[in-house]
Amino acid sequence: MKTLIRADSSSTIGLGHIMRDLVLAKSFEGEVIFACQNLEGNIIASIPYDVKILNSNDTDELIALIKALHVNLLVIDHYGIDAPFERKVKEATGVKILSFDDTYQTHHCDILLNHNISADKKRYKGLVPPRCELRCGILYTLIRDEFKDEKKQTREKIYDVFIAMGGTDASNITLDILKILPKSLHVSVLTTSANAHLSELQNYVKDKPNIALHVNSNEVAKLLHQSRLAIVTPSVMVHEVLFMEMPFIAVKVASNQDDMFAYLQAQGYTVLEAFNDTLLKNEIQRLFQ
Repeated sequence: MKTLIRADSSSTIGLGHIMRDLVLAKSFEGEVIFACQNLEGNIIASIPYDVKILNSNDTDELIALIKALHVNLLVIDHYGIDAPFERKVKEATGVKILSFDDTYQTHHCDILLNHNISADKKRYKGLVPPRCELRCGILYTLIRDEFKDEKKQTREKIYDVFIAMGGTDASNITLDILKILPKSLHVSVLTTSANAHLSELQNYVKDKPNIALHVNSNEVAKLLHQSRLAIVTPSVMVHEVLFMEMPFIAVKVASNQDDMFAYLQAQGYTVLEAFNDTLLKNEIQRLFQ
């Protein structure tokens, strides 16, 4: 069995696709290979599998790679790949295709995976082939092993607030949040070297002993567990926060988070449709009063 995972990461795309693909990759038997473009701010070096570098997102280039590698299963986790692209690959290679989706788009695939807890398989009627296997919802939610192991531990709460607004935080919302937090709170900030605003963050926190900035941390689950409140986006990270059963505030920063935002709001969780300093400050004061 040979599986090829087609996904990208960058300062603009973010790192979430690769992160969840690495969790999924552990479930496959046989050889796993990634196919990625070498985009600015990528995390290709962090992928513990063989990576084939693509020069473009062109169908013919991917088809040639699938044939050369004799791939059995193609996993597609990419907003830039649509149903016509998938159909062309399928007709040219006959490969079995598993497509990630979290925005209810049309796909030409054998398996559709929407691992969000908000996923509703009924909404895919007419969007995928009749024989497509739908894997939707909490049964398929991808949680990293470090969180499963960490949940068994007992930790002292040394941080009041944990902030993780995505590995790249293209909108620089982390800095906006830090500026409204009371100086009495101890804060843990999670980001990566792919964050284009990293130097700005580093300059901001250097004279603030109450803020710990963690870059490319290998202890994400531990840092979360050591905190009383998480401020995150309604994306991959919120699944892990929910798994850890932690109180949180989710701030939507992208349109592909609409569905999860609506689900969390309907379930009574604290969510903000966009960053709003007054609303966020009020919520934080309410939780720490």
